Amino acid sequence: MRTTLRTAGVAVRAMLVFTVLLGVGYMLLITAIGQVALPFQANGSLVRSADGTVVGSQLLGQSFQDADGQALPQYFQSRPSAASYDGAASTGSNLGPENADLIASIEEGRSAFVDLNGQGSVPADAVTSSGSGLDPDISVATAERQVARVAEARSIPVSDVEALVAEHTLPRDLGYLGDPRVNVLELNRALDAL
Repeated sequence: MRTTLRTAGVAVRAMLVFTVLLGVGYMLLITAIGQVALPFQANGSLVRSADGTVVGSQLLGQSFQDADGQALPQYFQSRPSAASYDGAASTGSNLGPENADLIASIEEGRSAFVDLNGQGSVPADAVTSSGSGLDPDISVATAERQVARVAEARSIPVSDVEALVAEHTLPRDLGYLGDPRVNVLELNRALDAL
């Protein structure tokens, strides 16, 4: 009996020590390292306006639509969001490729994209949400198909908008992972700064 109690006591003490060490100490250490080494990223990669107001995050997509849900033509449009661009509700649609609701949603998005941009070819990311529903980036192809509309809505030359897209195109991660992409919030802020 004494050996069992002693063993249980050692186990409970070890659990408490490792809970404090790994559950609290490790978290505090990593948080401190993040605040010192990468404070912008550790604090959410927040994007601020000239007066310091937070206007978004480089890591979260957001809507560029009016109160009625209509796309604002003077802005590049983000990927559709299964989470309604709510960071607290990050989710994909969880619908399979043959699901009637998903197919209808894609067709509706395709029609809306063509109506808005006047082109028949629609990149996949323009009509499908990402796994998180909060992807802040669009493909270069999706951005390029929106250039003429944005230029017309802002009454600026297409070449100026094309130059902004090129300037805000991010390369593949580590030079080979993923595809080049465009951060929609940063691109739209650059347009507003013109």
